[in-house]
Amino acid sequence: MGNLEEHTIIHIQVPVTGMTCAACALSVEKVLKKQEGVENCAVNFANETVQLTIDSDKTSVEKLQSKVQSVGYDLILPSDDTRTQVEAYKTQKHDSLKRRAIGSAILGIPVSILGMFFMNEPWVPWVSWILSTPVVLYFGKNFFFNAWKQALHRSANMDTLVAVSTGVAYFFSVFTTLFPEFWHHRGLHVHIYFEASAIVIVFVLIGKLLEENAKSNTSSAIKKLIGFQPKTVWLIVNGEEQQVPIDEIRVGDRVVVKPGERIAVDGKVLFGHSFVDESMISGEPIPVEKSKGTKVFSGTINQQGTLKFLAEKVGSETLLSQIIKRVQEAQGSKAPIQKLVDKIASVFVPVVLGIAMISFISWMVFGGTNAFSYALITSVSVLVIACPCALGLATPTAIMVGIGKAAEEGMLIKDAESLELAHRLDTIVLDKTGTLTEGKPSIKDSFGLEDSHIIDLFLSVEQASSHPLAQAIIPFLKEKNGETQTLTHFENVVGKGVKAVLEETTYFLGSVKWMRELGIYQENQLYHNWQNLGYTTVFLANEKEIIAGIALEDTIKADAKKAIETLQEAGIEIVMLTGDNLKTAQKVALELGITQFKAEVLPSDKSKIVREFQQKGNVVGMVGDGINDSEALAQADVSIAMSKGSDVAMDVAKITLISDQLTKISEVINLSKRTQSIIQQNLFWAFIYNIIGIPIAAGVLFPINGFLMNPMLAGAAMAFSSVSVVTNSLRLKK
Repeated sequence: MGNLEEHTIIHIQVPVTGMTCAACALSVEKVLKKQEGVENCAVNFANETVQLTIDSDKTSVEKLQSKVQSVGYDLILPSDDTRTQVEAYKTQKHDSLKRRAIGSAILGIPVSILGMFFMNEPWVPWVSWILSTPVVLYFGKNFFFNAWKQALHRSANMDTLVAVSTGVAYFFSVFTTLFPEFWHHRGLHVHIYFEASAIVIVFVLIGKLLEENAKSNTSSAIKKLIGFQPKTVWLIVNGEEQQVPIDEIRVGDRVVVKPGERIAVDGKVLFGHSFVDESMISGEPIPVEKSKGTKVFSGTINQQGTLKFLAEKVGSETLLSQIIKRVQEAQGSKAPIQKLVDKIASVFVPVVLGIAMISFISWMVFGGTNAFSYALITSVSVLVIACPCALGLATPTAIMVGIGKAAEEGMLIKDAESLELAHRLDTIVLDKTGTLTEGKPSIKDSFGLEDSHIIDLFLSVEQASSHPLAQAIIPFLKEKNGETQTLTHFENVVGKGVKAVLEETTYFLGSVKWMRELGIYQENQLYHNWQNLGYTTVFLANEKEIIAGIALEDTIKADAKKAIETLQEAGIEIVMLTGDNLKTAQKVALELGITQFKAEVLPSDKSKIVREFQQKGNVVGMVGDGINDSEALAQADVSIAMSKGSDVAMDVAKITLISDQLTKISEVINLSKRTQSIIQQNLFWAFIYNIIGIPIAAGVLFPINGFLMNPMLAGAAMAFSSVSVVTNSLRLKK
C-alpha cells in the first residue's frame, strides 16, 4: 500500500496565463493550495509557471485548471505541444501589450500637452475627451478588469490604484465637460483631468512592456539549451546504421556519433577514439579524449573520430536535460521591491477609498448649503491627489536611469531585480576558467627550442597532430620562425601522443606519462617544477632522450587581482570554483589571494554550493562565462556573465559585463547601492506627499483657514510629485 501511495504523488510544472503582477500569483497560489490533493504549490510570476505536487488519486491538473479559471486565470495543460502553446501565448501577450503601449502614447501625450499649455481654451475639454477615451477605456481596459478581479477576492494591487485614480479622474472630467454649469451655478470653476487619466495609463503600459521584454529574454536561455539536443541520431539496428528521431532511443541502444555532431544521450564508449568538446560540462577549454570505456554526455560535441557508445541515460535523465530543468526551476524574480509596493498598495487603496468616502459623508453632514459641492470636490481631490504616479514611478524611473548608466559604463543589466539586490551581496562565487582566467591555454615555459631544427621538427609533428593543445602550440612555434618539414611517417598513439619519422629518425610527442612508459624520461628539476605549478606539459623526444618541451597554462586576467582585492575590502567573501585539477586551482587562488576554493566540480556541484551559501542566509552572486555555469547562474541571487563567454551563460545571467573587466563587478554593486538609495528616497517622498496631501484634499484645513483644495490643485500636486520623483532619479546619471 505504501508503494501505491508513493506513485500517486506527482511533481509537475504547469504554465499559468492571465497574471499581471505579483498579487495575481498570490491569488492563484491561494486558490490552488485550498484544493484537496494539492500537497505543495509555488507560483512563479516571472516564469509564469506553477510548481505542483499533487496526489493524482484525489485531484488532477484538469480539475485544478477549472478552479483557476473560476478566478480569472488559466493553466496550459501538459501535452506534446505545450511549449508551442506557451510560446504562442507569450508572443500574443507581448504583441498586444506593445500595441496598447504605443497606441496609448500616441493619443495620451497630446492630451497631456493640451492639459498643460491650453487648459483655458474652450475646445480643449472636448478634444481631450475624444483623445483620452480610447486610452482609458480601450488601451487601459485590462487595469479595470484586473482591479475588478482583485475586488471580487477582497484584494487590491497596483492595477486597483491605476483603475480607481484614472477612472475617477476620467469620469469626473466627462461630467464636468458635459455639465459645466453644474459647477458654475455653485460659484465654482473646476478643472478637467483627462491628461492625468491618460498619461498614467501610458506610463504604466510602457513599464509593463519593459517587464515583458525582460522576461522574454530569460526564456531565450532555455531555448538555446534545448537547441543543444539533436533531433535525430544514428542508431545501430541489426548491424546497420539508421537515422532515427531522438525520442526513439532507449537505454541499452547502440549509438553512433560522427565528427562534428552533437552527442544525443549520455552513455559509455564501446568503440572508437576521438576528442569531445565538454566545455558545457567542465568549463575547461581543452576537449577531452574519448576511447573505449569512457563516458560521453548529451549536448557535447564530437570533434575528431567516429564513436560508438551504449546509451545509459536518455530523455529527461540526461545531464543536459537535468541542467535545463534546474535552470527553469531556478530562474525568475526572488523578491523585487515592486512586490513590496504591491503589498503596500493593497492597504493603501482601501485606505484612500475610505478617506474619500469619509470625506464625502462628512461634508454632506456638516457642509451646510454647499454640502454636495464640497463633498464631491473633496472626495475627487482625495482620489486625484492619491493617483499612484509618484508611487508607481518611484522604483521604475530609478531602475531605468540606473540601467542606462550601467550600459554607458560597460555593464548590461537585464532586469530590475538584480540591480536592486546587488548592493546586498555578501558572497560572490566565481568560475575560474574564462572568468578569472583568459579561457585559452597559453605557453608558460619551454626548453630545447634554441635550435631551429628542433623548432621545425616540433612544428611539423604538431601540425600533423589532431590534439587540441596543438592549436595553442603551433602559433607559438611559428613566432619562432618554425618551418614545416615533410614527415615520412606519422602515427597517432591513442591516449598517449604521436609517433613520427623524419629523415629516418623516430620521434615521440606526448605527455610525461608516455615518456616514462617509453623509458626515456629522466628526473629533471624543471619538469618537477612544471608539475608542481599545475602546468599541462608536452614533450618531444627521440628514441634516446627528451629533446624539447612546452608547458601550457590558462593565463589569469590582468585585472583579476585588483577586482578581488576591491571586493574583499568591501567585506565580500570570495569563493572560486573550477572543474580543473587541485594544483592548478591552488596556484590561481594563491596568486589572487582567494582563501576559499573548490576544484574538480561539475555544474550541479556549482549550483549546490551556491544553494548552500543561500541556506546559511547569505546573499550570493555568481560570476561565470560557460554553459556549465548556467545552472549556478540561475540559482544565484545575482548572476553576472562575461561578454566573451557562451551565449547561454549571457542569456541566463541578469548582468553581462560588456567590457569583460572584472573590476566592473564592484562598480555594479556601487551603482546598486546608489540606485537603492534613490528608490528609498522616492518611495519616502511619495508617501510623505500622500500623507500630507490627502488630508488637505479632504478639507482638514477648511475649519482653520477656510482653504478647500480644488481638484485642479490636487492634479498639480500629483504632477509635482511625479516630476520630483523623476528628477531625483536622474541624479543617478552623475
